[in-house]
Amino acid sequence: QVQLVESGGGLVQAGGSLRLSCAASGSIFSFMDMGWYRQAPGKQRELVATITSGGSTNYADSVKGRFTISRDNAKHAVYLQMNSLTPEDTAVYYCAAKYVFKAYWGKGTLVTVSS
Repeated sequence: QVQLVESGGGLVQAGGSLRLSCAASGSIFSFMDMGWYRQAPGKQRELVATITSGGSTNYADSVKGRFTISRDNAKHAVYLQMNSLTPEDTAVYYCAAKYVFKAYWGKGTLVTVSS
């Protein structure tokens, strides 16, 4: 069983930065593909960024050049550095993990960007 716990959300002004963290339990972390998703009020959940077990990254067009996903296999953690935040980035951010055919989700952390 894999459990994911997000942290680092909060209130920030437009133009500011936040760093989200996701701590994962279990011994298979280094084999898992990890990702960050977000869901804004009234909208569907959308992909923000992913990082494979091998370290390859992928970003949504809306965050390219502003957000950076990274992982630390020794700490069983994945991070999302978010810079140049805008009110449109306001959402609940979820950490996700995929291993073989199973997907795991955290409960999310709220990011609010004020204008």
